[in-house]
Formats: sequence, C-alpha cells, structure tokens
Amino acid sequence: MESEAYFLLAGACLLGAVALPALLHRYAVSPAMVLLLTGVVLGATPLADSLVIYVPDEGDRLVVEHVTELTVIVALMGVGLAIDRPLDLLRPSTWRRWSPTWRLLLVALPVTIGLVALLGWAAFGLAPATALLLGAVLSPTDPVLASDVQVGGPGSSIGDDEPDEVPYAEDRTQVDLAGEVRFALTSEAGLNDGLAFPFVHLAVLVLAGGSFWAGAGEFLGWYVLGKVLIGVAVGVGLGRLLGAVAFRSRAESLRLAEQGEPLLALAALLTAYGLTELAHGYGFLAVFACAMALRAAEHRHDYHREMHEVVQRLERLLTLVVLLLLGVAFSSGLLQDLDWRGVTIGVVLVLVIRPVVAWLSLAIVPRLNSKAGGLDTRGRFAVAFFGIRGVGSLYYMAWATNEAEFPDAGWVWATVGFTVAFSVMVHGIAATPVMRRLESVPSGNSD
Repeated sequence: MESEAYFLLAGACLLGAVALPALLHRYAVSPAMVLLLTGVVLGATPLADSLVIYVPDEGDRLVVEHVTELTVIVALMGVGLAIDRPLDLLRPSTWRRWSPTWRLLLVALPVTIGLVALLGWAAFGLAPATALLLGAVLSPTDPVLASDVQVGGPGSSIGDDEPDEVPYAEDRTQVDLAGEVRFALTSEAGLNDGLAFPFVHLAVLVLAGGSFWAGAGEFLGWYVLGKVLIGVAVGVGLGRLLGAVAFRSRAESLRLAEQGEPLLALAALLTAYGLTELAHGYGFLAVFACAMALRAAEHRHDYHREMHEVVQRLERLLTLVVLLLLGVAFSSGLLQDLDWRGVTIGVVLVLVIRPVVAWLSLAIVPRLNSKAGGLDTRGRFAVAFFGIRGVGSLYYMAWATNEAEFPDAGWVWATVGFTVAFSVMVHGIAATPVMRRLESVPSGNSD
C-alpha cells in the first residue's frame, strides 16, 4: 500500500468509529453494514488501487492474518471485562449460571462444524480436508461484529443499589430476558474462537495425511486438551497476578487501579496472547481467561469500566479497518470464485444450520427460565438466530491457508467472504428491532 492509501483508510475508519455508532443506534442498520458497503463502493474507484488485498498472495494473506488476529484478541479482552456474571472454576455453583454457554460450545459448535463439513464434502464434492476447514472456519460466532447483541459493559447488569463488597462467586446481576440473551451470545463469542481452533488444526492434519489412530491421538491429546489447558492456565494465572498487583500491591506506584491507568488492559491482552503462543497454547482462550480473572480481582471496581472503554475504542477502529478492506476485496476479485454452492452454504448456515442446532442445544432439558442462565422460548430463538460470522472466520482462513495448500482454497475464501457479508447484513438489520422487543419483556430471573 502507498502512504496516501494508508492515510485515507485511517481517516475513513476514525470518522466511522466516531460518528457511526451514535448516528445509527436508533435504526436497523449497523456500522458494520455501512463500512462494508463503503468498502465495496471504494473498491470500484481508482482510490482503492493501493488498498487491495490479494489473498492468493502469501504476503497479503499474512497481512490479513495479523490484522484480524489483533482485532479478535482486542475484542476478546473487551468481552471478558464486560461480563458481570461470575465464573469461578473452583466453584461448580457458578457453572450452572453459564448453562447456555456450555450447551452452545459443547453441542452446537461441533455439530455445526460437522454439518457444514458434511454438506461441503457429500453434497458439493469438496476434499475432506477442505470440507473440514470450511466447517471449522465458519463455525464460531464472532466477538467482534456481535456488539449490538452483547452485554453493555462492566456493571451494566448490576443494580446501583447493590453493595460493592460482595464475594465474586455470588451472582448479584439483575437479568431480564434481553440480558440473558446478551449474556449467552457474549460468553459464547468469548470462548468459541479458541475452541474452534482444534478443528482448524485437524483440517491441516487431515491434509497432511498419516495414520488415523496416530492422528486422532495427537488431535485429542494435544490440540484439544493440551493447548486448551495451557491457554486457560496462562490466562487465569496472568489475570490473577495482574489483578493482585493493580488493586492490592504494597507499592503505591504499582496500584494502577488507583491511578486509573487503563492501558493495563492492552498490556494484559498482548502479554497473555504472547505468553500462551510461546507456550504453544491457544492464545484466544488465554486472553478471554485473563480478562475474566482480572475482572474477578475487584468485581465492582470502576477501573474495569475505564479499561473496557479503551479496549472498546481500539476494537471499533480495528473492526472498521477490517470491514473496509473486506468491502474493497469484494470489488477487487475476492468473490470471483464464488458459485451457487458457496452461496448455498452461506445462506443455509446462517438461516438454517446455526439456528436449528443452537436452538436444539438450548431447548433439550433446559435450565428453568426463572433462574440465571435460563432462557424461555423467545430467548432461545434469539440466541440461536444471532450466530454472527465475522472477523474470526477471516483469521482462521488466513492462518490455515498460510499453513498448508488446501484444494479449492480460492473457492473457500470466496464462500467465507460471502458468508461473513451475508451475516453482517442479515444480523445487522435484525439486531436492533429484536433486542428492543426482548428488552420490553418483563422478567425476574434470579439464581
């Protein structure tokens, strides 16, 4: 890219980050929709000549990988700080309030991967590795583009009249139906990026060939268990350490919470991600776990709001950069390999597979909707429908195609790009009216 194009991109994204959220919040139009369409229009002009990302080129794929990677980890830190509902791994009582999350992660996620892969392989003739890659890339909901249906931020579901000094494991959140929907989607987005990564690795292993049993053992033992445990352990450990220093250090200069220094959040997310990747764990899981552990240090402290605001602003800017570049790519050939098969997969995933699979995972032996973590029929439909695809899918696709040469990679890129755009449009239009309707429903959920 030439320097003029960089300045143009930076200026457009900053203007969008400042103006669009306030301008569009009353309408059934999301900033993501506007920026994506702006990128498409910009891509049809000579101004975008230096902004084109050509994904078959290895250098351009690396740019996509690293920009989307940074965007996702920033979003995961924001999500982890924003969740008010406690989760203490040593207290099973807190796990029950996360019932929708576990159902979406342990049932809906792998079933969605399997159905998309089966559709690609059995119906459309993709190679097994490519079909599995497509399923893994398109399976996770996105922590970046789901802001319209996520929780509002630290303290947003805790009443002002609640006491400040409450043990972390005691859930004092005031949750209505809309709040339960927002919590389910936010917590799912925070965790499923890391949990989809083993299946992306599996696609690479399948492409490489080798013994089935040897490959299965490596996949389950290392890619599913080992790397997940490393990510959680590093994230929780670092979050607790930083929380102890920031809030309770004996040295006044290290008590960053008293100084109100919000850049600790950025330092935490980069450190957690870097340490975990060096230890060969899943950095996405580590960042979310670090944010949750940091939040647990002083659950009700205003410092979390300050850190969240900084992270949210950076996330908004990075998201707009990615969407603008994606729109430019649409006008510059990214969709040239798209055919009816790719369109079918994208539409069926967004409108059929995700809604049906997620609804069933939430509806079978559900937690009572009178309890925290419970959802009634309307809530289950909303959570099932808002399976937003986005920046995480682009990152996984860039990472995988940089690791190995997949058959039909150009077609998969086009299918992923179309699916992300279709999700942005469908869910962007539906988010505002659906959430307003849910917010009008009275509810008295408690533990």
